[in-house]
Amino acid sequence: MRIPQSAIRNSKFPFPFMRLEILGSGGASPPPRPGCFCRICTEARRLGAPYYRTGPSYFLHDANVLFDTPEVSAYQVNRAGIARVEAAFYSHWHPDHTMGRRLWESLHASYREWPPSPEGSDIFLPPQVADDFETHLGLQAHFDYMADRGWAHLRPLAPGATVVFGDIVVMPFPLAESYVYAFLLEQRGKRVLLAPDELLGWEPPDFVRGVDLAILPMGICEFDPFTGARRIPIEHPILKAEATFAQTLDMVRSLGAAEVVLSHIEESDGLSHTDLLNLSARLQAQGLPVSFAWDGRILEVA
Repeated sequence: MRIPQSAIRNSKFPFPFMRLEILGSGGASPPPRPGCFCRICTEARRLGAPYYRTGPSYFLHDANVLFDTPEVSAYQVNRAGIARVEAAFYSHWHPDHTMGRRLWESLHASYREWPPSPEGSDIFLPPQVADDFETHLGLQAHFDYMADRGWAHLRPLAPGATVVFGDIVVMPFPLAESYVYAFLLEQRGKRVLLAPDELLGWEPPDFVRGVDLAILPMGICEFDPFTGARRIPIEHPILKAEATFAQTLDMVRSLGAAEVVLSHIEESDGLSHTDLLNLSARLQAQGLPVSFAWDGRILEVA
């Protein structure tokens, strides 16, 4: 059954403000990459976070809503001290966003209690994501198994549906690549755009322009952002599959957000946390309100 427009999840009202935590700021291959001993990976192992990054995930505190579960999702939730995940959204089926789905078992399975009485979490799936769960990575079968035990309850959403948590409205919407979704979060006139991944070919629509905060994937560095030297051969197929950092900055200019945080940062871009702080300072000097994500960073919109 698909959830209709403006489905209300709970009655808590109001929340003081939107407080988002970046549980994981890395991408499909975050630093340190196994078997790699380059400067970035060696530094990440030695210094830990914020140099060490984990896979892409975000948590809306107070409402207790999670966005995506990378492989280390259980570790991220533990590290953040999160006691309850009321609900979750998945942006798309890719493994770096879904392969930590055993989180729901870790959260809700109790073998010390009999009979078991797990509360479970509601898992909201935008329309194409729900369809893709049936055909990719055994996702539907695994969630059916967890639903049978009361740990996770899939809630496929109808096109255009929103979900309300207290006074926060979450609206999923498809990007240019229609299998992946971004989310517009609204509370008392404040707006946050969360786009976990896959911005290739996207042009910000009018309804997200001028948001108070945008969290976007950084995009791959076709060129070194400091020297301008080419990093990726022009014939490399990834340039046809992924948005570049330069293209992302064009989207930032078009979006006109008050604040932008770039995430989904890949080890292959060769940029450490210190490099990104320096790059942020350079971009802000150019008038772009851009900074970069790190694991555990808290963002508040009041």
